[in-house]
Amino acid sequence: MKKAIVTGGAGLIGAGICEALVARGFEVASFDLSGKTHAVEGVRAIECDVADEASVEIAVAELGWDRLDLFVNNAGATGGALGTSILDMSYLDWRRVIDSHLTGAFLMTRAVVPLMKTGGSVVNMASTRAFMSEPNSEAYAASKGGLVALTHALAVSLGPTIRVNAIAPGWITNETNLSHEDEAQHPVGRVGRPKDIADAVLYLDGAGFVTGQVLTVDGGMTKKMIYVE
Repeated sequence: MKKAIVTGGAGLIGAGICEALVARGFEVASFDLSGKTHAVEGVRAIECDVADEASVEIAVAELGWDRLDLFVNNAGATGGALGTSILDMSYLDWRRVIDSHLTGAFLMTRAVVPLMKTGGSVVNMASTRAFMSEPNSEAYAASKGGLVALTHALAVSLGPTIRVNAIAPGWITNETNLSHEDEAQHPVGRVGRPKDIADAVLYLDGAGFVTGQVLTVDGGMTKKMIYVE
């Protein structure tokens, strides 16, 4: 049985990834601040603050695995990360976002790479906001842009033993009361769902000739010209 760790497993995307991996036959552990996985059956929940070095070391030791096949860096704070002007953002707020997304990915990767053998795969969760922005998203964009760069750096450093890729999701939701305009603005005709990102993780896990890449999963939005009429 292949083994996988997913950080942020209690979130929308994380829970979807955990569920898909269990269905594929993986033994899955979720590392999350809450120590929960939104009731995804078959997932071992480990409480962990990925931005804290000591917490990461304790969590990996508690898990007690001697082997790891797939690692998904998905954790990251979102509250306050979008919509706050840089003039109003405190240094502590900046650090909270950067540390939870980018520093956490570094700490967790450093901790689990010794468990990964030839054929191991790391998937970092970036965002289309690494490449395009709305106003007042500096900390989030910077953290996701950093993850893109970390991805290709790790791919070169850890290859050929371990492959490292990233996913850049667009609008992903489980809401059902979206407007027609919300859905229709996407070239594929709908917004994204957690399953779309989980499917991308499964693809990258098996894509043996793909490393250092960013797979954009956004329904085509980053390829669409948008002008005010």
